[in-house]
This record gives sequence, C-alpha cells and structure tokens, in this order.
Amino acid sequence: MLQGIPPEFCFILSGILFAIGAIGVVIRRNVIVIFMCIELMLNAVNLVFIAAGDSLSSMEGSVFVFFIMTVAAVEAAVGLAIFVMVFRLKDTVNADEINLLRG
Repeated sequence: MLQGIPPEFCFILSGILFAIGAIGVVIRRNVIVIFMCIELMLNAVNLVFIAAGDSLSSMEGSVFVFFIMTVAAVEAAVGLAIFVMVFRLKDTVNADEINLLRG
C-alpha cells in the first residue's frame, strides 16, 4: 500500500497533523473550524493505522480505518445538523457565545 514510503515518515506526518488539529481545537472558537480540526485528528490516526498495518503486513489497520471513517461520516452528518439548528436558534457559530444550558 505504501510502497517506498518509510513508516517513520508516516508516523511523523501523522503526529504533525494531529498536533495541528489539537491546537486548532484549543485555539479556535468557531465550532465548524473546531469540527474540521477534529476530523483532521481522526485522519491523522487513520494514517497511523494504515502505516502500522502496512509495516506489519497486517489488515487490522485497514479494518480500524474503515470503522473510523464510518464513525466520522456519521459524526459529520449529525454534527452539521446540530450546527444548523444552533445557528437558527442563536444566529452564531461562535463557541463562546453558544450556551444552550442557560435559560
């Protein structure tokens, strides 16, 4: 699958992508950007599973990636539906201004 690419390169790239996603979740206030950063972190984990499975000549990494992508697709559909409803209710997607638990 990853012919000619050393697994260490994939692990380093995955770490960088995961760090960018984690920093984006912590720093950004727009919930859609936060959502995209979470998706970036999931894709970084997928890259690790694929690289580890390829280096071990195993299919378990690909099976995990299949399930993670399924969960990410469902998360995207449900998350975006929630964001649309919150935007209709509060007229903003800024995480600091959205507090639905207060009356």
